[in-house]
Amino acid sequence: MSGTPPEATLLAVDCGTQSLRAMLFTRRGQLLETARIDYEPYWSPHPGWAEQAPGTYWEALCAAVQGLRARSGPAFARIQGVGLAALRDTPVLVDEAGEPLLPAILYLDTRKAAPVYRPGWAASALFAAAGLRARLRAVQEDCKSNWIRQQHPEAWARAHKLLQVSGYLNHQLTGQFRDSLASQVGHLPFQYRRLRWCLPGELNARLFPVEPHKLPELVAPGQPLGRITRAAGVATGLPEGLPVIACASDKAAECVGTGCIHAAMASLSLGTTASVQTTSRRYVEPTAGFPPFPAALAGHYNPEVQVFRGYWMIRWFLREFGPEERAAAARQDRPPEQLLDLLLQSCPAGALGLVTLPGWGPTLQDPAARGAMIGLEAGHTRAHVYRSLIEGLAFALRDGLERIERAGRVPIQQVRVAGGASRSAEICQITADILGRELTAGETCEASGLGVAVLTAVGAGLHGDLAEAVRSMVRPGPSFVPHPERGELYGKLFRQVHRHLQRRLEPLHRRLRRILAGGEA
Repeated sequence: MSGTPPEATLLAVDCGTQSLRAMLFTRRGQLLETARIDYEPYWSPHPGWAEQAPGTYWEALCAAVQGLRARSGPAFARIQGVGLAALRDTPVLVDEAGEPLLPAILYLDTRKAAPVYRPGWAASALFAAAGLRARLRAVQEDCKSNWIRQQHPEAWARAHKLLQVSGYLNHQLTGQFRDSLASQVGHLPFQYRRLRWCLPGELNARLFPVEPHKLPELVAPGQPLGRITRAAGVATGLPEGLPVIACASDKAAECVGTGCIHAAMASLSLGTTASVQTTSRRYVEPTAGFPPFPAALAGHYNPEVQVFRGYWMIRWFLREFGPEERAAAARQDRPPEQLLDLLLQSCPAGALGLVTLPGWGPTLQDPAARGAMIGLEAGHTRAHVYRSLIEGLAFALRDGLERIERAGRVPIQQVRVAGGASRSAEICQITADILGRELTAGETCEASGLGVAVLTAVGAGLHGDLAEAVRSMVRPGPSFVPHPERGELYGKLFRQVHRHLQRRLEPLHRRLRRILAGGEA
């Protein structure tokens, strides 16, 4: 009697700001092996700029997959499909061969373009009445492709396509200029309500003009977009002809990987950019004038509220205030972030009245945004500062979650948590206490990679549809139940202090911006 046949596997790639991970999953969602390649997030040739050589991402992908091949043995030979997710709003300008013409400009970049759209008097009056005139100017200034057109007209003229990082990597794998519809997030001529490229004359086509022939073909998530070429096979060790499946942006894939595929569930991402999002059949704007992004579930949206830089602040804290943890971690051969949990345990909820507003820099909603910390007293230590940072991020996520509920008019019944900081049980418990809701982590914290594997399994025919794949592959892990006493304290701090900080400090932040720019206060 023959034994059970070996189980099919799936290759998921998650390309982030600071690292790329290649992961091997089974069709049941079990993570078998991971290979991670770290790189410098970006370089800054000028203050506020954030650039990266696109080849860095491709070289990291090849090295990670080759490393996975060396470590995973026979399971690598059973790969049935490849999928990837990548960081968002980071354009890559390429020629006909797919070679980059300029460095990629990351979403963190703060350079400004000149506005390109000047509405007529009637449209201008409508935008002014809706309070959108300043915002429309700001989004044009922040559009990387507008800046490229203005500062590098020769490269723009030579360009064959303007791709996201996902589109660039998909081309490197397949030779096709095709990308997932659910990866189109950013300053793009994309019609978010209709989930397609804009038609001539539509607003986003005016704000972010890109000739239609320079845009990639869009493929629905969970559908094949090409096959591994011979050259890509040599570079990665993957077999030529292996199908590559359209997946989603990193946050949209993470939503799938936490199992959040309907409006009554929310996915918290405790990552470099913190966010809270859900999946909705309805077009819902938690922040007026800012669209929900395309979801990995066909015909759906991900209403989302972001906290810019988010849990990147843990790295900032380690760099500026954590020499003890860094040294101890090096001696013990463990991540220094684990030692920061001792700081959280050493001081009480509320950090003795130290409250942080996590506005780490300008956003489209508030170009003058800055962070703030109030309530300092002589008894505060760096432990209180760190706890206040973590609590401030959780307050911001609670605010975002409640905004999504109000906009969508659907109560959130389950909250799932993922992202790098979700590895910390202390951070998860603080977040649950502040939200006043039970949080459930996943069996793996690699939710984005698992979401990619789910979509790839659908595209490879291993599961019938996304819902079936999620039921089979996504399993809950530990849960964190809010503590009533701490929750009561946090509720008062949220309602009576945190909610008012942004509004009351905004005029002062605008004055700071004008002063630092050399203008009159």
